[in-house]
Amino acid sequence: MLCARECPDWCIYIDSHKETLPAEGGGRARTRNVLDRFAIDFALCMYCGICVEVCPFDALFWSPEFEYAEYDIAELTHEKERLREWMWTVPPPQAPDPGAEDPKELAAAEKAAARAARASGGPPGDAR
Repeated sequence: MLCARECPDWCIYIDSHKETLPAEGGGRARTRNVLDRFAIDFALCMYCGICVEVCPFDALFWSPEFEYAEYDIAELTHEKERLREWMWTVPPPQAPDPGAEDPKELAAAEKAAARAARASGGPPGDAR
């Protein structure tokens, strides 16, 4: 729900309820959120893209579709079913640049693995 919290226009509506799942094998019961409503009111949206940036699940995308004029302003609130129709208009992500640097996390993990291998006296990736 970061997108709804970070939206400066408060144009994203999320409603959910908690559901309890029975435990398997005598464990503790778990609860999970179930999405009831996800809607974006494009009459309020200023297209800043903050929601796309903060989504940790990459659930929001920019689409090349930009023409969705309506005669009634109430029709500019798009529920999740209508938003799902746009998924097919989203272009695939660009291929990574072969000359680009590795992400910092990957480089740090490789360095840590190399350090651990040197400390154990074997080549990197050698499980002793």
